[in-house]
Amino acid sequence: MDRAPGLSVRIKLTFSYAGFLLLAGALLLGLWLFFLRYFPDAGIIRLTRAGIGGAFAPGRNSLQAAFTRVAFVVMGFLLVFGLVGGWLLAGRMLAPLVRITDATRMAAEGSLSHRIRMPGRTDEFRELADAFDTMLARLESQVAEQERFAANASHELRTPLAVTQTLLDVARNNPLRDTDELVDRLHLVNARAIDLTEALLLLSRADRRSFTRELVDLALLAEEATETLLPLAEKRGLTVETTGDAAATVGSHTLLFQLTSNLVHNAIVHNHADEGTVAVTTSAEPGSVTLTVENTGRKLTPAVISTLAEPFQRGSERSRSDHAGVGLGLAVVKSIAEAHDGTLTLTARPSGGLRVTVRLPDAPPDTVG
Repeated sequence: MDRAPGLSVRIKLTFSYAGFLLLAGALLLGLWLFFLRYFPDAGIIRLTRAGIGGAFAPGRNSLQAAFTRVAFVVMGFLLVFGLVGGWLLAGRMLAPLVRITDATRMAAEGSLSHRIRMPGRTDEFRELADAFDTMLARLESQVAEQERFAANASHELRTPLAVTQTLLDVARNNPLRDTDELVDRLHLVNARAIDLTEALLLLSRADRRSFTRELVDLALLAEEATETLLPLAEKRGLTVETTGDAAATVGSHTLLFQLTSNLVHNAIVHNHADEGTVAVTTSAEPGSVTLTVENTGRKLTPAVISTLAEPFQRGSERSRSDHAGVGLGLAVVKSIAEAHDGTLTLTARPSGGLRVTVRLPDAPPDTVG
């Protein structure tokens, strides 16, 4: 934004300091004149008159002329002292702003790793510098996460497109190839690309918090999600149990259903074949509601647990089944939970498998019928 040039803050502070001293001096001299005019016999007036009379030869100047000369000298001294002292004091006071300004320029040029680290005790400048350092740390983390996510998304999207191109090239070079098999494989690859795109859009929507909030019961969502995914669980020979109390919260019904479905789907896919179990539980307590999904499976290390909520990370090796997912399940869950001011907690079960806990704020009493 173009703006007209103006005086620097240091010059303004200098003039303000000098002006304050001149005003104080003028008020002091005005007060003396007031006493000289209306209280000429006051002790302070007699002492002052004697002092001025001793400083200037009697008869050459009247008392008023002598006082005027003294007043000009005093006011001149106050002006010079105010300008010099104000300039030095303003420079010392504004020195922290120079460091903050330099850090701001470096951040504007793309260097987010620089920190001000203002020394000294806490004051307004120190609080501003600490807040700026915190903002830079968050920006650096978010930019790094976005760059990593963009790279992973580009790689994941390129894979189905490359496979599609390869299949089409093979079909072109071999006209006698079975077209039914080609169509089936293209359909599978295209479905994966669509699922990935929809997951990316859902993740972006959750991050922007662009949704309408309404009353939602996590218990009902859990039942709906398990009923929807029950055929997949039965196909894999798994047992799914849903228990718990009503857990009312406020948020997007669509996003929270996606959150619940993702958790149940992950618990089914990453599980023991023919003998695994999935337990979905909801609960409510003062101030929050909880959705917990547990599944059996292989034992997970803390290092693996720490990466599961990152985009395109999977708790097991990549699977080529139709239900392997795109690696955004828990990343979407985490974004939806945070968009609803909630938290996501991942815990490895001692016997193997994963326990996922989503904690959200409960619905205000006036919204619960």
